[in-house]
Amino acid sequence: MARETVRLAVVMDPIDHIKPAKDTTLAMMLAAQKRGWEVLYLEQADMWLDNGVAWGRVRPATVRDSLTDWYTLGEPGAVRLGTLDAILMRKDPPFDMEYIYTTYILERAETEGALLVNRPQGLRDMNEKVYTAWFPECCAPTLITRNMDQMRAFLAQHEHIVCKPLYGMGGRSIFVIRQGDKNASVIFETMTDYGSHYAIVQKYLPDIVTGGDARVLVIDGEPAPYALARIPSATDNRGNLAAGAKGEGRPLNDRDRWLVSQIGPKLRERGMLFVGLDVIGGYVTEINVTSPTGVRELDKQFKTDIASLLMDAIAKRLG
Repeated sequence: MARETVRLAVVMDPIDHIKPAKDTTLAMMLAAQKRGWEVLYLEQADMWLDNGVAWGRVRPATVRDSLTDWYTLGEPGAVRLGTLDAILMRKDPPFDMEYIYTTYILERAETEGALLVNRPQGLRDMNEKVYTAWFPECCAPTLITRNMDQMRAFLAQHEHIVCKPLYGMGGRSIFVIRQGDKNASVIFETMTDYGSHYAIVQKYLPDIVTGGDARVLVIDGEPAPYALARIPSATDNRGNLAAGAKGEGRPLNDRDRWLVSQIGPKLRERGMLFVGLDVIGGYVTEINVTSPTGVRELDKQFKTDIASLLMDAIAKRLG
């Protein structure tokens, strides 16, 4: 029997700083509100542990689909987070120690009975770039190392590669390198801090120029019907909206569905209800588990309501 009311808390970056036309978290809050669920807002700094109990300073939130007046917050109050039905962890990276500490707090709330989306343990375990190693058959050639000689050998083998840090987001610090590039060594030095930090190099996939870097959204192991292809600008290599790429929706193809069939069951098994696969030329380059985006752009283009699919999954899990 479905619950009559659901108390849903949303951990996010400051709501007054979001871009409402593009913000996926706002879409989720709107979808929850449409169902009559109680929506509560809090930020990372609003949570604490007291003798092992997770607490949050929450504010009731009313949201609107508006570009200028998209929220109203009520008076704050302390709540035992484990008494809530569900908590959306939508804080953007950086994935630093503060983020990890936050997952510990949320895991205590999960232990007390709250449904966490996504699960704190998964957020810690599934680095968005490293976790591709669990699905090598789905990915382009990839090397994760702090050894610069190995990076040079990888470049010599593939001739055209991408190098990026393991902690970045939004296209930050992504380098495209060709064999013979005299900047290659300094890039490897910078990315690894002279061999003291791990970094990732992948074979460059030229399909990004025409087909873009497609975001395939996976909801409780199943794909949303459309992908958001992010086409780099003429002056940039990066397929990231934050780096100036253009978002173009497209229906899923057979390869997209095959990739989800390989990865989706493991995500579902580990309680990762909302994940974004980054796909270039039919290969997964990243598995985004922290705060995947793209919902608003797809909803606008195809008249979908993808966030409601997530609310369906949450309601099913709650029973």
